[in-house]
Amino acid sequence: MQKENQETNKKELPLILALLPILTVIIMGLLSVLNFKAGMNIPIMSGIIAAAIVGKANGLKWAELQKSLVDGVSRALPALFIVMIIGLIIGSWIQGGVIPALIYYSLKTISPAIFIPTACFVTAIVAVATGTSFASIATVGLALMATGVGMGFPPPLLAGAIISGAYFGDSISPLSDTTNLASALSGCTLFELLSHLTKTGIPALMISLVVYYIVGAKNAVGGGANLETIENIIEGLSTNFTITPLLLLIPLLTILFSIKKLPAIPSLIMVAGLGGLAAIFIQGSEIGSVIRTMTNGFVSETGNEMIDSLLTRGGINSMGGTVILLTTATAFGGILERIGSLDTLLNLIMKKVNSVGSLVLATVLSGLTVAFATGAQLLAIVIPARMFGQAYKEKNLHPKNLARVSQSIGTICINLVPWSVPALFAQNILGVDAVKFIPYIFFAYITLAINLIYGYTGFTMERIKDQT
Repeated sequence: MQKENQETNKKELPLILALLPILTVIIMGLLSVLNFKAGMNIPIMSGIIAAAIVGKANGLKWAELQKSLVDGVSRALPALFIVMIIGLIIGSWIQGGVIPALIYYSLKTISPAIFIPTACFVTAIVAVATGTSFASIATVGLALMATGVGMGFPPPLLAGAIISGAYFGDSISPLSDTTNLASALSGCTLFELLSHLTKTGIPALMISLVVYYIVGAKNAVGGGANLETIENIIEGLSTNFTITPLLLLIPLLTILFSIKKLPAIPSLIMVAGLGGLAAIFIQGSEIGSVIRTMTNGFVSETGNEMIDSLLTRGGINSMGGTVILLTTATAFGGILERIGSLDTLLNLIMKKVNSVGSLVLATVLSGLTVAFATGAQLLAIVIPARMFGQAYKEKNLHPKNLARVSQSIGTICINLVPWSVPALFAQNILGVDAVKFIPYIFFAYITLAINLIYGYTGFTMERIKDQT
């Protein structure tokens, strides 16, 4: 029986059957996201069912298919634990005044003469602090949008700058669920990936800021800038929190842990604890209140609607939806791998791959294909990360190279897809059609180009060290 199973495992899945589960997710995803507004959980579950049917038709037993689901999720268990810790950090950092201090000092840098690049940079700082591009766009990004429009800047340009900053911050934040997922699925540590991402993210951001400065200068209208929205946020933060530069030491310590490549889970628990201590000793909160915040999240009651929207979040319980989505997405990747779907697609692609550069290009194109087909960030990360793992090893490439490329496409470049979840979210929040702001998301285009340049030149493409 075991031999029979092994023979079954070696059978290559026909292309049409290999594509069937993915096509199921695509069709169901488009209906769910664009028509029913119901998210991606049901489409991914539908893909799992389709994959199970294909697996059964190809001779696999249910026990094997069930094990593949478990195996897929087990690879992401570190990321799932980190996501829960992230909820704890966000709550403690808000109550401790860390995130309010980061927002406060960032907004203090606003200058009408360099408003567009500053909008990009400030949104980036907030996204790094919170680990979420969506919250950054919906709060500080919205405030910057309203202020910039009042100054006379074109809304599509403003939206492009805000989105660029938000996704730079999201991609390099240790609190980001997509970054944690990419590291877990690719087989590298979180801090290895964060360090590697800066090699693409920082140059791309610097170039973007220069371009935004040049383009923004052409659209600057000078004089009577209305900064009332920004000033209201600054005043509200300073009134309701004790703002001190000492609070900035906690995120700086988080960066230091990343540089030192310390284990992610203990490091993040430590900085969460520091946030709690800041809440007790700097903000004057009670211990019971801090524990409730770490569990259920912080509830902001400043009276400023925009501040309350930004700061009412966090807590372990708040990450439930993200954990469910991560679980279903990684289970889908596991069953695709088990039924041979990924092998069939990979064999087709690898016939054209003969160098590191072409391997990176294949990874990019696969991620973009999933992004354009499904509009879902997690799938645009999961499928390439699971598909190309062995190919990168055969090229003697460290797994963090694959993690960087898949994360760059799935988290950042998916914003170039007008019907993707991130683009539609930004469209609804900022009030600008996606097709109008997409040409101005310079950070995504530059990130894409840098990844390809690195692939073909070999620059920063780190090799697996000889184990001798």
